[in-house]
Amino acid sequence: MYFGKDFLDENNPFSTQVHHTLILFSLINTMKKERHKNIPASYLILCKDNKVLLSRRYNTGYEDGMYSLVAGHVDSKETFTQCIIREAKEEAGIVLKAKNVTVAHIMHRNCCVGEEYERVDVFFRAEKWEGEIVNREPHKCDDLSWFDLDNLPKNLLPYVRKAIEGMRNKTYYSEYGWE
Repeated sequence: MYFGKDFLDENNPFSTQVHHTLILFSLINTMKKERHKNIPASYLILCKDNKVLLSRRYNTGYEDGMYSLVAGHVDSKETFTQCIIREAKEEAGIVLKAKNVTVAHIMHRNCCVGEEYERVDVFFRAEKWEGEIVNREPHKCDDLSWFDLDNLPKNLLPYVRKAIEGMRNKTYYSEYGWE
């Protein structure tokens, strides 16, 4: 809003009051504590015959060589469900329908103790999909395989293991990395 170059005249009491009010609003805005942010992500626990589909991370710079799930960050203006449907197509070449995915577990995770790197992870379970599973991101995943739920690989990311255990035990919420 512009009132003209003569509006902020020190001889005008109204002008001085407006000027002080603007300074006060400016101070209040700088003093407001910024809310911390959580990074949202969706994960797919794709199950078939007591097995789960796992992907081994490769060339990503984060936990390479460890198994995880088909997963990804939720984009702006995207729901967790829309995200996992998109990621399933992008990473595994399959089509999921929203009616065939259910929330199996939610995790509030602190990636790095002492740093502000909090995440909210939603793990979806699905047993129905369309298409054939294929590794569509070989530059980020060097293995996409089924593993028995009773014999998961040792090199499975610990928080993913905890989420799969939560799904199996019908524990719908957990926290990880806050120690």
